[in-house]
Amino acid sequence: MTGTARSPAGGGPVSTLEGAARGDSLGEPEDPSESPIAIDCALRCAAWAASLPEAEALARRAAAAALAAGGVDLPRGGELSLALSDDAELQILNKAYRGKDGPTNVLSFPGDPLPETAGQPYLLGDVVLALGVCAREAAAQGKTLADHLTHLVVHGVLHLLGQDHESDAEAARMEALEVRILAGLGIADPYASAAQRESHGETGR
Repeated sequence: MTGTARSPAGGGPVSTLEGAARGDSLGEPEDPSESPIAIDCALRCAAWAASLPEAEALARRAAAAALAAGGVDLPRGGELSLALSDDAELQILNKAYRGKDGPTNVLSFPGDPLPETAGQPYLLGDVVLALGVCAREAAAQGKTLADHLTHLVVHGVLHLLGQDHESDAEAARMEALEVRILAGLGIADPYASAAQRESHGETGR
């Protein structure tokens, strides 16, 4: 399986998010090697390595934490694809699947239905991130790119596990889960202030 973002059956990607803040470590980070499915991370934009050399490792760790806490019993044999890309690709995807002609920070593309039998290959989905947007948001919000990347990956993977924020009740459940996952990764509540909530322009709140 590849890391190419693809349209799910009958629709486009689920939503985007901004935000994450630094906190004290509150638990051991999840080990990607212990994930029930393989986590692939493709570096599509070389500037990620220059801006954040540990970007791939951070993305895999964040994805593993989201998979472990997401409340879905995933059969073994699957794969999750992460893509560290640039604004140009996210603008193309955002226009094609969401009708918005501009780059965004992260897009999640659901993949195959979960198989009934463990060991059958399947793609859980793709999470694609834009370096330029992520870096600008992190700088504007006074946080590190590492923390912002971690939050966006957690948010994107939770979408693939069925979490959403179309209603206030859904948003509250998803936010609470994100906060718990991020705390375990040493990142403080990204929804702690009203200003941070208002900055989440595309979350459907």
